[in-house]
Amino acid sequence: MPRWRSSVWYLLWSLLVALGLFLGLWQWERADDKRSYLARLDAAPTLEAPEEAPPPGSHLILRGEYLADATLFLDNRTHDGQLGVAVLTPLRGEDGRLWLVQRGFLPTGPSRATPEAETPVGEVRLRGRWQAAGDAPPLFGPNREGMRLQRLDLSAWDLPGGFAHDGWLHLEQGPGRLEPWWTPNVVPPSRHVGYAIQWWGLALAALAVMIIGGRRLAKDRRHARGDSPQEGDE
Repeated sequence: MPRWRSSVWYLLWSLLVALGLFLGLWQWERADDKRSYLARLDAAPTLEAPEEAPPPGSHLILRGEYLADATLFLDNRTHDGQLGVAVLTPLRGEDGRLWLVQRGFLPTGPSRATPEAETPVGEVRLRGRWQAAGDAPPLFGPNREGMRLQRLDLSAWDLPGGFAHDGWLHLEQGPGRLEPWWTPNVVPPSRHVGYAIQWWGLALAALAVMIIGGRRLAKDRRHARGDSPQEGDE
């Protein structure tokens, strides 16, 4: 058996072992990143109508009046097996600045009729968690269809002065709160640790296959040499 076959065998399986080790290390580092992120969320400050952009995950307290006529609906949300929308209503604060409030889930079923959500009038006091706007998912076609949005984008509202900050408040306490559905989209660290162990286990299995198979190839090569005719034997 040619020696190059053994070289190719070890090369391919070495690459698989290295890949498993690398992916396991990557998942382990992601678990550390998630622990740090969750720790930052737990330590997030409580702010009242901050002038500067609040850190992601901050607890905000806002006072003002809802702009009911500017309510839009984030389409295709699901909660407890129901299909519906998330209700998005701007709030004009006491100082005149605008804040977008994600008020919660409104079940609609498969109907495409314009949803209706009652909005409190007069001054309200709200408390919720701040989510800074980030990279938006890809959009195919127009974002707005009537009063429905395919993705949450502040540019969908054409309000004088614009919003105070680039983000929105997920309402947790206060008038106008509907059924909560949003939670921070965070894969738990334990799951990343599990993925890391799986990748390292696969790397170990690949290493075992490489060694066992390599020995078998070497044995076959020795047998092939031993069974070949010797010079002078006829």
